Amino acid sequence: MSLTTIGIIGLCLLVVLLFSRMPVGFVMGFLGLLGFSYVVNFQAGLTLLARDVWDIFSSYSLTVIPLFVFMGQLAFHAGISRRLYDSAYVVLGHRPGGLAMATVGACAGFSAISGSTNATAATMATVTLPEMKRYHYDLGLATGTVAAAGSLGILIPPSVIFIVYGIMTEQSIGKLFAAGILPGILLCLLFMLVIMLRVRFHPELAPPGPKSTFKEKLHSFAGVGETLLIFALVMGGIFWGIFTPTEAAAIGAFLTLAISILRGQLTWEGFVRSLSDTTRISCMVMVIVMGAVIFGHFMAITRLPYDLANWVGALPLPRYAVMLVIILVYLMGGCFMDSLAMVMLTIPIFFPVAQSLGFDPVWFGVIIVLVTEMGVITPPVGVNVYVVYGVAKDVPLETIFKGVLPMLAALLICNILLILFPQIALFLPSLMR
Repeated sequence: MSLTTIGIIGLCLLVVLLFSRMPVGFVMGFLGLLGFSYVVNFQAGLTLLARDVWDIFSSYSLTVIPLFVFMGQLAFHAGISRRLYDSAYVVLGHRPGGLAMATVGACAGFSAISGSTNATAATMATVTLPEMKRYHYDLGLATGTVAAAGSLGILIPPSVIFIVYGIMTEQSIGKLFAAGILPGILLCLLFMLVIMLRVRFHPELAPPGPKSTFKEKLHSFAGVGETLLIFALVMGGIFWGIFTPTEAAAIGAFLTLAISILRGQLTWEGFVRSLSDTTRISCMVMVIVMGAVIFGHFMAITRLPYDLANWVGALPLPRYAVMLVIILVYLMGGCFMDSLAMVMLTIPIFFPVAQSLGFDPVWFGVIIVLVTEMGVITPPVGVNVYVVYGVAKDVPLETIFKGVLPMLAALLICNILLILFPQIALFLPSLMR
């Protein structure tokens, strides 16, 4: 049996086991160990397992993940997410579809201090859905908006996906963060545009809320001040080269904790929950990374990624057509796999192809994140949809999936604009030192 055939069998087994709902990280780690042991020997497989586990869980560069996750958890338990939504609600709530647009704005703000799509979706679903139900919003529009806007958590920095991508491809995490800012703002506006158009043609979907006075709108900006301060300090420090992403994550977490304590809105119970949730989420991410690294070594020894990369690169197609093929693979794969696992599994295959075709690696990272965003809201394994469903158990799952379908148009348009105008993503990184 050839090494390539063994690699293909390994990939097929991976897909089958993922459908069995087994934890993604353990599936990849187990198959990687099994495959590597079959190709070399069992002792080599055990050595690989021990080395990869140690390298991942002792990696200094990966400490940025729990720090950013901790920052987001502190923000949630201190009520920063609620204040973000209240501010957006005062400004936009009186417009048709205003509560849904306010939800998008609040998700964008929370994404700037969270870094996780699941955390953003879960947090904002808890905060915003009761308000939209109170004003008799269509349940599909309400839940679909939260699920889709929650995906901003992996595009607007800090982003766990950008961190992992940067480590795997040896790209500057700071430049990747900067590259996500303008596309994140663009996608946020496109989400709002989709909501506005839907409500214009179907006003019954979203009745307008009460109008706020100018004074109330002015006071509402106080609710976003702390988020802007944290974001400016973290991203500004990275942008100007004052500190590294890991140092920025530590400073951001400390500043969020200090603000929460000074405002007197972080209870001891909330602090303990923040630590507990950070540990759980960080361990989940680390296990996925570990499993993907082990499985990646198995793939590398079979040479399947290199053979596939050479095949795709040799296709008699223009380079943008090849990029379209890669995007379609990510889009289809995202329907069945967790976004982080998908990136970990496929980057070793497609990153060399993108480089050989002359695409900018930072731009390619933004494109990959955008496509995986589409994956987290598409059936059958749209993770964000299931997160929102876990909060709004009274809303049928198919209603949420129907609600996110119009939002996919915004993601698609954003992808097209980035392909046509790469400088949307590359302008800010080009200004960095």
